[in-house]
Amino acid sequence: MKQIIQYIIQYSKSIDKRALACISLFTALFVYINYAYGLDPYIRKKNNVAVKLLWWYVVSLAALGIPYLIQFLFRKDSLRINRTFLVLLLLAPLIFAIKLTYNPRFSFSAVSSVNNYWNQVAYWPALLVITFIFLLLIWYANDRDQPFYGLKLKHINWRPYWMMLLLMAPLIALAATQPDFQAAYPKLQSLKEIGPLSEIPVWKKVLYELSYGTDFITIEFFFRGFLVLGFIKWAGKDAILPMACFYCMVHFGKPLGECISSYFGGILLGIVVYHTRSALGGLMVHLGIAWMMEVAGYFSS
Repeated sequence: MKQIIQYIIQYSKSIDKRALACISLFTALFVYINYAYGLDPYIRKKNNVAVKLLWWYVVSLAALGIPYLIQFLFRKDSLRINRTFLVLLLLAPLIFAIKLTYNPRFSFSAVSSVNNYWNQVAYWPALLVITFIFLLLIWYANDRDQPFYGLKLKHINWRPYWMMLLLMAPLIALAATQPDFQAAYPKLQSLKEIGPLSEIPVWKKVLYELSYGTDFITIEFFFRGFLVLGFIKWAGKDAILPMACFYCMVHFGKPLGECISSYFGGILLGIVVYHTRSALGGLMVHLGIAWMMEVAGYFSS
């Protein structure tokens, strides 16, 4: 844990405080607009796939591009802007907009509730595969000289990550007493026609949670792997804040407290992956927190 604290101290000394303040204010404004005016539900209600994709792309581009513009204004000398950087800056929001828009539907059963369940179980792994195909192509074209975007197994000290999870446990237990948390977790209760949670077999709950966990593999390798390690060669540590703002945006459909904390969590995980060059520790923390929230949701439901 001491090593992570040192990473944070080093980062706080090197970051431009004006850029940090402006990007944080922009993120706060973005969050306010979403929760005050319902940006996320407005987009999700769009039935036209092309329109929804365009909306998510514009929002995602703003979340990533505007913080980079702010960084450029304050730290112009620290950014190495070239054509490849600009292409990836435009491509990254598109990849995630596709993830947010794509929702394949299969016919597993004539029973609506059964079909909804199996479609959701298939949904997250399908998005993982699609996102990884994009990232593998980008990595092969630009970054073959490094391990695939944070997929580094050697020399990882797992102890600090276990400590992070222990520190989060009481906070999650406290959050589980709040109505907005109970309305959002466990995720399984949001499925249409699913029925009472008490009547769902344990194996179906476990399978659902394992599928849900694959979404965090997608998230970690996209945000911490690609958006930090993939942009280091052009932005160095300045890749962390734009990633954190974008990461906060993808929590717009979550409870407000979770959305706000995701910005700071994104910065922390970005700092760690920048120094360790591995996204696996962050994946462990992210998965652990997600599953603890799910467990807390089951107990509070």
